[in-house]
Amino acid sequence: MRGAPRLTAAAFTIYGNHMEKTTLYLDSADYRKLKRIAARGKRAPAALVREAVAEYVVRHGQTRAPRSVGAFSSGRGDVSERAEALLAGLGEPSRSRTPRDRR
Repeated sequence: MRGAPRLTAAAFTIYGNHMEKTTLYLDSADYRKLKRIAARGKRAPAALVREAVAEYVVRHGQTRAPRSVGAFSSGRGDVSERAEALLAGLGEPSRSRTPRDRR
């Protein structure tokens, strides 16, 4: 077809099972600004919202390990191999331990 416009990904979006529908309430002034920005870029306001949410999730979605992880050293090199033996009896009434138990 000669002269027919070609459709590109920027021209339309096909919605499928990969997206969830949601309702968003915006301040009137913010919504007007969003529509102006979208029109300037020839994009839908919803596309800008999806992009902004995706950026926010990347920036704030990473969970960090607690600061205490790796902060202490037992001085032992076998803790992971002997974890069960070292934790045996934890939470049970105390009993006398021999020096061999402390190794």
